[in-house]
Amino acid sequence: MKTNALRNFAIALLLSISNATLSAQATTPAVPAISGSVVKQMGAIKKITGSDLSLVTDQGGELSVKIQPSARILRLAPGQTDLKSAAIIELSDLQAGDRILVRGKLSDNGASVDASAVIVMKQQEIAQKQQQDLLDWQRRSIGGLVTKIDAEAGVITLSVGNKIVVVNTTAKTTYRRYAPDSVKWEDASTAKLADVHPGDQLRAKGEKNADGTVISAEEIVEGTFRNIAGVITAIDPAQATLTVQDLATKKLITVRVTPDSQMKKLPAQLSQGLAMRMKHGSTPASSTPAGAPGDAARPRGGDLNQLLARLPASSLGELQKGEAVMIVSTQGSAAQPPIAVTLLGGVEAILTASPTGSGVQSLLSPWSLAGSPSGDQ
Repeated sequence: MKTNALRNFAIALLLSISNATLSAQATTPAVPAISGSVVKQMGAIKKITGSDLSLVTDQGGELSVKIQPSARILRLAPGQTDLKSAAIIELSDLQAGDRILVRGKLSDNGASVDASAVIVMKQQEIAQKQQQDLLDWQRRSIGGLVTKIDAEAGVITLSVGNKIVVVNTTAKTTYRRYAPDSVKWEDASTAKLADVHPGDQLRAKGEKNADGTVISAEEIVEGTFRNIAGVITAIDPAQATLTVQDLATKKLITVRVTPDSQMKKLPAQLSQGLAMRMKHGSTPASSTPAGAPGDAARPRGGDLNQLLARLPASSLGELQKGEAVMIVSTQGSAAQPPIAVTLLGGVEAILTASPTGSGVQSLLSPWSLAGSPSGDQ
């Protein structure tokens, strides 16, 4: 697959890094079609020819930018918010792929801007910052199912496998909530503690105690998703959908697969190991001891979420009728079927160990926020 939900989150982190910084100086509405007006536009450089740039805007259009001889070009590092820390650079330092905010006069035909000021974030520096943030989420985050919320105390309780995790929040904790009909992080909106509900999937990043049962949350991402486990009864490649008979409800559920859906297939050894632990009532979620069944397929020191990130991507064409799958999806509606966030194949042994699907939620919840930054790039 070209992209997946995890990669979208990574891209969105990149955008949020640059947008949060550049937007601190100016908003970036679509360029108005009024010649001579002063406009501000943000996007990525597509092509550079002398002092002329082709800019792919964040609105999806393309704009010609003519850098004026007197234009001031400033280089701002990702994460910085004060232009006092920016460095003055030359036009020759700009490269295709760099993100820029331009300010200048709109031409008479509305197709170009005579830029008097340019703020730049280098593509390489954004990628480095993105990678650092992803690694930070991998090391310092915990994900699970929300079971209880104490709004007055600012405490969220999570179920992570068979472990209870307490998430302590403060006034400085930031929240993002997924849109009900989208798996894309860029469609998620700024949220608050009041938007978190029991049953939501949530991942918090912050400082954890020694046994990982308490975390002081700096950032939280959360949303309401469906957990589906069952056998494929039909596949429609033309519509990019598959129909599953859900073990829990015995109903047929049609799920749509998009380029943003993360699709993986568990190796048989790992699937059998997880099934054995489910039978014995232990959690497969976070800290499987070395030497445990399925350990050979598990990276040392990693949780299931990190393992799934390392598995090769699968595709709808690799699935077959009669195959068992576990799916995390959006809620869907009467007009639109739910969209698969994460689809996991190779789970026959797991569903055999939990024939009603009752044990599946504990397995899914720690990693079901496939759009979180705790997975692959």
